[in-house]
Amino acid sequence: MIRYALKCDRGHTFESWFKSAEAFDALRAAGHLTCAECSSTDVHKAIMAPRVASARAEAVPADQTDDAKAAAFKAALAQMRKHVEKNATYVGGNFVREARAMHLGDAPERAIYGEAKPAEAKALIEDGVPLMPLPFLPKSKVN
Repeated sequence: MIRYALKCDRGHTFESWFKSAEAFDALRAAGHLTCAECSSTDVHKAIMAPRVASARAEAVPADQTDDAKAAAFKAALAQMRKHVEKNATYVGGNFVREARAMHLGDAPERAIYGEAKPAEAKALIEDGVPLMPLPFLPKSKVN
């Protein structure tokens, strides 16, 4: 089904639904379209703004709205943080030293996490030290 804004030769405007664009053309050619106000058969399509439905509103289920996605993302980050904190040792500002020592074999390998400045992390990566930035900030201590 398609909806058209229509206009007669006397300036009256109205809307109507048609099975298809071809159906509109066939009805118009046969003179079966009439103005809703004056019954004129000289009816043609009027300029109209198309109804553009937001693909987001129609295609995104309610549980996938921006708010729901943000909440799911935050929950996933919290779960990741909990896993890291449970399974790795926090070494704080000693991360670079500890990671390099493990890489060189000077310290036993273990899962660690901590802080490193961007330049320090880049140097570790360039030296072949395997590391992965974590997408969360360290917890700050509150009195």
